[in-house]
Amino acid sequence: MTLGNDTCYLNGEYLPLDRACVSVLDRGFIFGDGVYEVVPAYRKRPFRLEQHLDRLQRSLAEVRIDNPYRRDQWRAIIERLMQSVLPDDLIVYLQVTRGVAKRDFAFPADVAPTVFAMATALTRPSADQREKGLRAVSVPDLRWLRCDIKSVSLLGAVLARQQAADQGLDEVIQHRDGRLTEGSASNIWVVKSGRVLGPPRDHLILEGIRYGFIQELCGRASIPFEVRIITMDEVRRADELMLSAATREVLPIVNLDGRRVGDGRPGPVYSKIRRGYDDAIAAL
Repeated sequence: MTLGNDTCYLNGEYLPLDRACVSVLDRGFIFGDGVYEVVPAYRKRPFRLEQHLDRLQRSLAEVRIDNPYRRDQWRAIIERLMQSVLPDDLIVYLQVTRGVAKRDFAFPADVAPTVFAMATALTRPSADQREKGLRAVSVPDLRWLRCDIKSVSLLGAVLARQQAADQGLDEVIQHRDGRLTEGSASNIWVVKSGRVLGPPRDHLILEGIRYGFIQELCGRASIPFEVRIITMDEVRRADELMLSAATREVLPIVNLDGRRVGDGRPGPVYSKIRRGYDDAIAAL
């Protein structure tokens, strides 16, 4: 079978994306009852694939869906989809829902999970974003309290990001009870006096794969790194702000709520981490 640029995977079959169909009774459609992963690949080499598969397993376990595939099977699906996409830099999206069943809130018995995957081109951050930075707005975090699960139930994140889009901004910085949580689809980092601060890895944030990677990059560059509760007062008084995410890599935030962060330009700590990030990608 020759794979085209719009090929996807659905329940054991590779087929054109426009021919992929899922039942309206799938619990992912009815309840958002499922989880997902987004794996970036550079030069068709997955970046931190094992960590992404680890997190997929954690999310599945938390919502009590049995992982439908062994790790080697997931790798084979990802590899085949990557070869179906022409660009060398791409993302592979993986989704597992509880499956198709009569609509009822309780878990159905003996239902096979629905597995969907696709590969699309990855648009890396532009030179303008790297050199001039992003603008953000702070908003209350109104999502559910299990943000550590990478759930397909993303309405809270959608509504949060739209608040930024409505103002022509790039991202939101969410907070709960006065403490920093995360962006709509990113981890947020605070730099103060040369030290990088990250919020605790608890149920209030999704621990991005780049979370551990940023910590590693700080270690390599001899940048002090600290995980603790961060107040929004600290966020607003930061010398630098950064975000990290699979598709955005790491980028500086230079304006928050209409006010400059630091001197309003990407800072020296960001520059060191960015160089380390690029070096790691080049070494794949």
